[in-house]
Amino acid sequence: MRVISEGIVDGVIQDAYGKRGTQFSAHGVPSRSLPFEILDPPAGARSYAFVLEDKDAVPVTRGFSWIHWTGCNLADTRVEEDASSRHPAFVQGLNSWTSVQGGSLPPEACCCYGGMGPPDRPHIYELHVYALDTALDLTEGFWMNELYRAMEGHILDSATLRGIYTN
Repeated sequence: MRVISEGIVDGVIQDAYGKRGTQFSAHGVPSRSLPFEILDPPAGARSYAFVLEDKDAVPVTRGFSWIHWTGCNLADTRVEEDASSRHPAFVQGLNSWTSVQGGSLPPEACCCYGGMGPPDRPHIYELHVYALDTALDLTEGFWMNELYRAMEGHILDSATLRGIYTN
């Protein structure tokens, strides 16, 4: 299984998906979500889940990876650009903008894509995609740890796509 994105060109995440983009939530968070496509999925895959995270945020947040987007129960192998804000056909979890470091935004404002805005230097972002043998029993606003627990024993394959976004 592989994951590709037309929003990542030569390893660089395009401006539109972060702080240099033109689309923002009511709270000023970049909201145009990154498109991606799953290639060569395993036989028997019934749904897909994903996590978009920034491990380079650990020194900035003083100890944790920044979660930009989580989703599950994706039935299609293609996620269109800006799918997060267009009532997607998958369930979205909370991102880190609901944390103290993210301004403690209300959970209902954080069940979506919250784009890139590295404050200190270019950061590498990782999109982890999981092919699952079932749909997950999760609802809108789930936490990332709930996603990983629900996936236990159901992962058929996984792939990671990396891209850099400059500050």
